[in-house]
Amino acid sequence: MSEFKPKRVLLMYISQVSGHRQSAMAIQRSLKSLNPDCTIRSINGFGYTYPIMEKVVNTAYMGVIKRVPQIWEFLYDNPNIIKASKEWKEKIHKSSHKKLKPLIEDFDPDVVVCTQAFPCGMVADYKLTHRLRFTVVGVLTDFAPHLYWLHPGVDYYVVPSEQAKERFVKEGVPADRIKVFGIPIRDKFAATVDRTAIARKLGLSLEIPIILVMGGGQGLGPMKDAVASLVKLVRPLQMIVIAGTNAKLVEWLKKIQRKTKKKILVYEYVTNVDELMEVATLIVTKPGGMTTSECLAKGLPMVIVDPIPGQEERNSRFLAAGGIAIRVDDKAKIGSRIDELLSKPSQLQAMRAAAFKYGKPRAAEHIARFVLSN
Repeated sequence: MSEFKPKRVLLMYISQVSGHRQSAMAIQRSLKSLNPDCTIRSINGFGYTYPIMEKVVNTAYMGVIKRVPQIWEFLYDNPNIIKASKEWKEKIHKSSHKKLKPLIEDFDPDVVVCTQAFPCGMVADYKLTHRLRFTVVGVLTDFAPHLYWLHPGVDYYVVPSEQAKERFVKEGVPADRIKVFGIPIRDKFAATVDRTAIARKLGLSLEIPIILVMGGGQGLGPMKDAVASLVKLVRPLQMIVIAGTNAKLVEWLKKIQRKTKKKILVYEYVTNVDELMEVATLIVTKPGGMTTSECLAKGLPMVIVDPIPGQEERNSRFLAAGGIAIRVDDKAKIGSRIDELLSKPSQLQAMRAAAFKYGKPRAAEHIARFVLSN
């Protein structure tokens, strides 16, 4: 029998393919594990209330990031922009009430957990306007909190670090309403596994450095630059490259495989990222919140190249300041910087220790326990 009473929990995220949704699903699995009688509904909050606007905003966002990223850097967490957009944001919240009404009335949640700021503000506004009693919990999925999260209707915030908590306290959020549980990831990243057995299964040697190269589900970022730069090194090394849905990258990688003596494992989609991180010496990646949290859970030193302005830029600052990552801005120097890092085992070990220090692999479980207890 569960130690918790059955609850009705509404989980809200945005975008079907996103770290926000992955975090929501991690919380859902932990809720069900702790209390199988818990009733859960998961919804894409943006797509549910504004399906057309979601497509327009997503397209515009990707266009800005690819073509004029400095615009997103200007807009992201800019107090002046937030102040100027306050009236517009309030109108959006109010206009969502008609869509939210049947959802809230039909499901009748005890707790609403949001892993993205937009649905969090939207449902918090609905709660206050209609004087409802359910609890709203905002779960941040990046290491640098932004001010769009703040809304008087949010009862609790879950943040990834003490630094994030301090930022919200400075903005007037009571400290007891902020929980430093971490970013929720799949529970298998907390499991202890046999590195030697995994390496043997993959055909890799733990005696030779293993570099993991990732660019998210779409294989974004300077992955070609990283691989091309690493292939030129005299130092023996092995590579694991996860290309995602980037078909052109896969085709290019297969050509490189045939030309080099270095061992390169190429994957399009994998379900064992936890195992790949377990055997890797370091990772070259974009610092998204989910990937970063998984790296921290595995104590994996990071090499960050070309972070997206806004959330990834701020995640990069957090990681570099914490001694977890190095940043390479010149793509031509990716290989030489990694070669230099591999020549300093004491620095690598310090980065690994720093990652473990900030890692919170059981964040989803802690969030679920908190939700079921409130």
